Amino acid sequence: MGNLVAIVGRPNVGKSTLFNRLTNSRQAIVSDEAGTTRDRQYGKCEWNGREFSVVDTGGWVVNSDDIFEEEIRKQVIVATEEADLVLFLVDIKNGLTDWDEDVAAILRRAKLPVVLVANKADDGKNLYDQYEFYKLGLGDPFCISAATGSGTGDLLDHVLTKLPVAEAEGILDDTPRFAVVGRPNAGKSSIINAFIGEDRNIVTEIAGTTRDSIYTKYDKFGFDFYLVDTAGIRRKNKVTEDLEFYSVMRSIRAIENSDVCILMLDATRGIEAQDMNIFQLIQKNNKSLVVVVNKWDLVEDKSQEAIKTFESAIRNRMAPFVDFPIIFASALTKQRIFKVLETAKQVYLNRKMKIGTSKLNEVMLPIIEMTPPPSIKGKYIKIKYISQVPDTQIPTFVFYANLPQYVKEPYKRFLENKLRENWTLTGTPIHVFIRQK
Repeated sequence: MGNLVAIVGRPNVGKSTLFNRLTNSRQAIVSDEAGTTRDRQYGKCEWNGREFSVVDTGGWVVNSDDIFEEEIRKQVIVATEEADLVLFLVDIKNGLTDWDEDVAAILRRAKLPVVLVANKADDGKNLYDQYEFYKLGLGDPFCISAATGSGTGDLLDHVLTKLPVAEAEGILDDTPRFAVVGRPNAGKSSIINAFIGEDRNIVTEIAGTTRDSIYTKYDKFGFDFYLVDTAGIRRKNKVTEDLEFYSVMRSIRAIENSDVCILMLDATRGIEAQDMNIFQLIQKNNKSLVVVVNKWDLVEDKSQEAIKTFESAIRNRMAPFVDFPIIFASALTKQRIFKVLETAKQVYLNRKMKIGTSKLNEVMLPIIEMTPPPSIKGKYIKIKYISQVPDTQIPTFVFYANLPQYVKEPYKRFLENKLRENWTLTGTPIHVFIRQK
């Protein structure tokens, strides 16, 4: 079970810069205009051998002043409900604002650790300005400079002491774990109820060690798996559900703790930005995918033509990963619900696929001979041998070559496509590495 850390604070205190620093990425678009970060809100941080997820709440602000503060307040509330720890960022150069005091009031009521971080302490001069932040009642401020990185090591050491150490899971067996994810109102709870039925006695609930994440064991009709349930299905929230931020925060845990994600789309609304956010989370975590277009009973035109159009629209949005099943279903009428489970099970088996070395070479080497990697600077690249790496989370293949550094992304994608054409790897991401022979 991973821990989740949320970065909150008013605009322009340096949330994105700190996020980039912690996740070692230049992902967020950083500029001086308030509310410019978007779409780059989630990453992993590794420190002293421990890994946790980081969410930058600044990525979800609608930029218009009247609803600005209200939106951020909602986000702070959602963050305190979903995260294990909050980093509250204030700006030592600009000092304390009323706004900081509002957020501090929400955080003081929260039942989780909060670390106060005074950013932009670039030169020793303004260190004395930290004392006014004691007024917030959140303990000692950590003075850092997210831009130069000074102080961030001490901050991370401190964060690790505050994060709950994940206990050994209640679940150690190899039973597949399926998570149903999607934006609010796409029908997540209806489909879970349709799976489980009213026949509740076949369901044994095992509380996960992290808050509210519950595995539901499902075994009937020859299926055997855990449903990873996010808290959202269990309790309706006070915060309005259409917040994009809300659905992403809600999904992170479920996605991280599953093998296969069942992504619910609403047939009446098509594929929206919020769906893409969740899809990107699934991809970043290398999870397998089944897409379910729910509420198909409400769609007028159910012709083959309409289905094809819808399918290609979905695959176009999610490219370059296009090898995943799409099922048109209805949780309400239970149409094709069974098929969803069968497909998820098959995708899980694809994820676990082992291909023998001799078979791999027998099939792939002739293909590579027919279409070798393009030569670069007059150098010919020879791929001599292929093997699958054992015991990896997703199928991982190594192609041994004389000049691996010259094999570029498009050719790797070609190899991946050929693997997919020859073996059933539908729904699961795969890794292709080129190594020195």
